[in-house]
Amino acid sequence: MSFKDKVAIVTGGGQGIGAEICRTFIKLGARVILADINPRSGAALARQLADRGDIQFFEVDVANEVAVAHLVEKTLKLYNRIDALVNNAAIAANRPLSELSLNDWQRVIDVNLTGPMLCAKHSQEALKVQQGSIVNIASTRALMSEAHTEAYSATKGGLVGLTHALAISLGPEIRVNCISPGWIDTQGVALSPADHEQHPAGHVGQACDIAEMVTYLCSEKAGFITGQNFIIDGGMTRKMIYA
Repeated sequence: MSFKDKVAIVTGGGQGIGAEICRTFIKLGARVILADINPRSGAALARQLADRGDIQFFEVDVANEVAVAHLVEKTLKLYNRIDALVNNAAIAANRPLSELSLNDWQRVIDVNLTGPMLCAKHSQEALKVQQGSIVNIASTRALMSEAHTEAYSATKGGLVGLTHALAISLGPEIRVNCISPGWIDTQGVALSPADHEQHPAGHVGQACDIAEMVTYLCSEKAGFITGQNFIIDGGMTRKMIYA
């Protein structure tokens, strides 16, 4: 699988799953636009990967339509094409409902749900030319919840719905799919045997598990796949748990 000379935009690419997605695209030969609101982590990763391939960092708030439009314009000015868009940028405001302000709720919606819509809106024409692909990074929180995750869970559920809506609206030129990760270890912290053993797969997930699926879905090998949500959680959403 090769992405030689192809261009991928990855939002929220400065750390965690997004950073691994950038690394994987670079390894496969893609030119990567790393878009992130955090200039420190975004620029640091771009410097780290610069000797492995072509990567550019742009500081972007995906909830700002003008900023998103500029991101696409700058990408096209640099490379004159967009082949893949990965909507990974997300935030949370996990607190008791009585303490969740309207401003916090709205900001989570703006970043996690409006942001992907805006990125799709402004990149669609360029993606159509290349018969490109969009991958949205949702969460198993679209299907199941912990307490005090109303804003985050609502946006991830909305992102799954946005995925199939975009697939119908933008197809057949653009394929649109979604990945819902479960517990993914992005910090490299010490995990207990119980953490791993509770997963039917026998272990907590790694960021590479998500990145490999992203690049597959953006490749020609996935040409008959669109409008789908792929749950990558080591089987946890299939496990019945009784205390």
